[in-house]
Amino acid sequence: MTEFMMVNIIFTASLVALGACFGSFINAAALRYGAKVSFVKGRSACPHCKRVLGWFELVPVAGWFLLGGKCRGCKVRIPVRYVLVEILCAALFGAAYGVFGFSLMTVLAISVAGIMLAISLIDINTTEIPDGLTIALIPFAVAAIWLMPDVGIWARVIGFFAISLPMLLLALFIGGAFGGGDIKLMAVCGFLLGWQGVLLAFFVAVVLGGGWAIWLLLTKRRKKGEAMVFGPALCVGVYASLLFGGDIINWYLGFF
Repeated sequence: MTEFMMVNIIFTASLVALGACFGSFINAAALRYGAKVSFVKGRSACPHCKRVLGWFELVPVAGWFLLGGKCRGCKVRIPVRYVLVEILCAALFGAAYGVFGFSLMTVLAISVAGIMLAISLIDINTTEIPDGLTIALIPFAVAAIWLMPDVGIWARVIGFFAISLPMLLLALFIGGAFGGGDIKLMAVCGFLLGWQGVLLAFFVAVVLGGGWAIWLLLTKRRKKGEAMVFGPALCVGVYASLLFGGDIINWYLGFF
């Protein structure tokens, strides 16, 4: 094994571990947001017995398995959501490095991944997308002007309106079609990705969101006409487009 390969393995493992740590923090912050509790104050505790958790219980992924998925104090089962979010965030960070390698684009991608994950979890919990998280995307959308030079400024300006404006019009004429958080999210992401990238992101979101909605209706977990969150599907579409959009678009255009 060469020295470069060893360094690459160590860096990848470190980034994946960092992703798991961020996943743990993001999950806790999302749960606290839904409960209207500050995520910067107070130590982590069992939501059932309120016992403050020890440091080894907070180790991402491993802590959950070491405890057998149960609280050490009250023995109440710890939701598997905790470990799944940590693993997911680790995978998102690893995927960014796998695509972009050791570059500033990896920094941009993992930052967007963290924000998208937070948006998804909060939307699932509360059916709302905080404006603060959408605003947090703006610096990265601006940085993309230099880090993604293949997407021109006019493509970004058009992207800002390409999906958000039709969503806004639909929301005005069809009550409950889209939430304001979804619209603002796609406006910023349109500038981040450009018009081609955001169209691809929305297409992926519609396929995933539509499939999920059909499954919920068929299994009678939702009733027809009942509101369903669309933010997570949008976030998946945006991140997929950020990582693989260029290749997918070039592959599609190759047919013409």
